[in-house]
Amino acid sequence: MLQEFQNIFTFSLSLSQAMFNVFVAFLVGLIVSIIYRWTYQGTDYSSTFVNSLIILAMITAVVIMVIGNNLARAFGLVGAMSIIRFRTAVKNTQDIVFIFFSLAVGMAAGVGLHTISVTATIFIGLVMLVLFKSNYAVQNKREFLLQFSMNEEAEEASYLPVLQQYCKNHKLINAKTFGDQELMEISFYVQLQKQSEGQQFIKNLNRLSGIDNVNLYFDEEAL
Repeated sequence: MLQEFQNIFTFSLSLSQAMFNVFVAFLVGLIVSIIYRWTYQGTDYSSTFVNSLIILAMITAVVIMVIGNNLARAFGLVGAMSIIRFRTAVKNTQDIVFIFFSLAVGMAAGVGLHTISVTATIFIGLVMLVLFKSNYAVQNKREFLLQFSMNEEAEEASYLPVLQQYCKNHKLINAKTFGDQELMEISFYVQLQKQSEGQQFIKNLNRLSGIDNVNLYFDEEAL
C-alpha cells in the first residue's frame, strides 16, 4: 500500500523526453491554430483563442504525462481541475471542434505517440482545408432576405423589373405600413442569379423613386 502511494510521485519520463513531448505538442498546436485561421468564417475572430489552441495542446501533453498510468493521479487532477469555472460560452461549433482537435493531438504528444500526433494533425487539417475550399457545406441555392421601404412617391410595383433582372426567383413574405407617414416596409426572399451582382442589385433598387433603406441579408449579415 505504501509502495502504491509512493508511485503517485514517481515520474517514469526523463526530462529530455518530457520536453520533447511538450515540443511536439507545441508544433501540432501551432498547425491546428494555423488551420483555424485559414478556415475561420465567423465575425468574432479572437487572436486570444488562436493562441489558446497552441497552449491548450501543450498543457494537455503535460497533464497526460503527469497522470501517466496512475489512477490516483488521474483522480487527483480531476479534483484539482473541478475548482475551475469556465464562464465564457463557446457559440461557434467550429471553435468547439478545434478545442477537441487541440486536446486530442496534445494527448497523443503527451503519451509519446509523436507520429500519430503529427500525422493525425496533418491529415485532419487537410480534410478541414478541403472541406473549406470546396464549400462542401454551402447550399447551392442561397436565399437572401431583401428589405426596403416605399413612400407615397413610389410607383406601385416599380421594383419588380429590377427583381426580375437580378433574381432567379422572389417571394413576398411581409409588407407593413408605418402610421401617418404612409411608409411601407416590404420584405422578400430572393435567390440571386449571380451573387457577385448583389451590390449592383442594391444600388439599382435605391435609384428608384420612392424606394429607400434597401438591405440584403444572408446569415444575418447585410450586404
